[in-house]
Amino acid sequence: MPRLAAAVLVILLAGCQTVSDTYDRWFGTPRVVVKPAELTAIQPTATPRILWRGGVGGSEKSVFFPAVSANVVYATGVNGEIGAFDAASGASVGQINAGQRLAGGVGAGGGLVVVGTGQGEALAFERDGKQRWKAQLTGELLAPAVIEGGIVVARTGDGRIFGLDSLTGARKWVYQRSTPSLSVRSHVGVVVYRGAVFAGFAGGRLVALSLSNGNVGWEGVVAFPRGTTELERVADITSLPVVEDQMACAVAYQGRVACFDPARGSLLWARDVSSIAGMAAGGRNVYVTDDRNAVVALDNTNGASVWKQDKLFGRGVTGPLAVGRHVVVGDFEGYVHVLSRDDGAFAARIATDGSAVIAPPAALDGSSFVVQTRAGGVYAITMQ
Repeated sequence: MPRLAAAVLVILLAGCQTVSDTYDRWFGTPRVVVKPAELTAIQPTATPRILWRGGVGGSEKSVFFPAVSANVVYATGVNGEIGAFDAASGASVGQINAGQRLAGGVGAGGGLVVVGTGQGEALAFERDGKQRWKAQLTGELLAPAVIEGGIVVARTGDGRIFGLDSLTGARKWVYQRSTPSLSVRSHVGVVVYRGAVFAGFAGGRLVALSLSNGNVGWEGVVAFPRGTTELERVADITSLPVVEDQMACAVAYQGRVACFDPARGSLLWARDVSSIAGMAAGGRNVYVTDDRNAVVALDNTNGASVWKQDKLFGRGVTGPLAVGRHVVVGDFEGYVHVLSRDDGAFAARIATDGSAVIAPPAALDGSSFVVQTRAGGVYAITMQ
């Protein structure tokens, strides 16, 4: 039971009642408890190229996700400096100073840029750097907010989801559910799709809420807690759901992947896979980085196995992103690995600054994406 042993070690080191700082565990800190696989030479079949690179402050123990909105890439670090880069050229198109240390972000959309502090404040800025509002919430904002339909959806570390007025920051609704006594501390946010908010929770539940008022549309069981001890029964969703017209999917740690009808919440299929890092969709497949750092492809109609790439064991692999005919992931040494979407074979590899890629790659367009490293490097990469 290797993942159980690893979780025990993390708890002992953390000295608390949560599986502490999950991303530290997987993204190349002294808490790594397995020997990472050595990278071997490959025969490239694709040519990734760095379009541009930028810099923001380092992340320390936080996880910051770059955001793409209106052809601008926003990124930040703990120091509170938010960089804005032209998505095509990387030219600086502005900088926002939050004026304090940050814990999570960036969320961007609707003319707003939203970040969170460790004191539970959501800070909203206009693109020119002017602060529009500040809202005090009930816990750390560890994940990027989502701005849609005049509402800022912000998730706090205590498991609550807030719907805030995008003009004033006033609270419109809040969703709260009980959490198990032992859970994974994660930086998972929400997905907003066609007027619904999709969010995964500790205990293996996927919930669909109304964007306008926070009412529950449906709740689906992704994973059932199993085992005799609290630790064995941890079955938390720690990454973003994948939502498309025909399916809403999520994956749980020590659990499974499950896909549901996005409108009614009826289960379409489920497959045993454990993941902390996350999943993506593209073409006829869903892709998951499992908790042994293998990237697996499953048929999105029935969950059947398509391929598995297991040569990145122990390398702190991020959640995947499907880009054209490829699937891309980052690792704890700052490499971006390009896999064939057809069979999972290595198609290419490209280096960044040597520090961990700390969040899944974010799409720029159909052939380009952006990654952010723990040292604060922001890299736009295109596939050729």
